Amino acid sequence: MKTAGNVIAALLILIGIVWFLQGINVLPGSFMTGQIQWAIAGVISFLIGAGLLFAIRRGGSRSQ
Repeated sequence: MKTAGNVIAALLILIGIVWFLQGINVLPGSFMTGQIQWAIAGVISFLIGAGLLFAIRRGGSRSQ
């Protein structure tokens, strides 16, 4: 379960970075380029992924 959580968190972080960069017009080539709502969605995705990763790492020392 911990591994799956880490993978999901990493994907959310990666997707968040890509969406943010496309939203602020740094990473061109899609319909999302230059659209501020994708930059906002990217930040939210990144924060959720980082929070999930933090929660998994912090809770990992507890017995199952």
